[in-house]
Amino acid sequence: MSEIERKFRVAHIPTGLGNGASLRQAYVAVDGGVEVRVRSDGTRHVLTVKGGEGLERAEVEVAIDTAAFDELWGLAGDRHLEKTRHRIDLDGLTAELDLYAGALAGLAVVEVEFPSRREAEAFDPPDWFGVELTGRPGWSNASLARFGAPTDA
Repeated sequence: MSEIERKFRVAHIPTGLGNGASLRQAYVAVDGGVEVRVRSDGTRHVLTVKGGEGLERAEVEVAIDTAAFDELWGLAGDRHLEKTRHRIDLDGLTAELDLYAGALAGLAVVEVEFPSRREAEAFDPPDWFGVELTGRPGWSNASLARFGAPTDA
């Protein structure tokens, strides 16, 4: 499977978001363009392997139980991040607005997943999306968890 996704640093947060979903994720391994991640929203736990970088990446997700999540979380060392995710409808597409907590508090990023490369390339983002980060080194969640936010956007 693959995902086609564009990512932006939010210029300003839209109003009326509601509560959102609290997410915890940790990177068990990051090597040569492959990431192994665990994520939990408190009730659902997922192991994800991603490969590649940029607009289109391979992605495989597998549901795991709480015990497996907890064990893998521990293996990730300090490569963790926490965020609140807000899902916003954009005329048939869904923007996932992530507001980070902890060491990344104040960072706001939005991602949109597309059914095709053509639709991703044709997408005209709303003004509140801000600077595009797709494929920019240092802006993947794995990099944010390991090194913090870059200063270039």
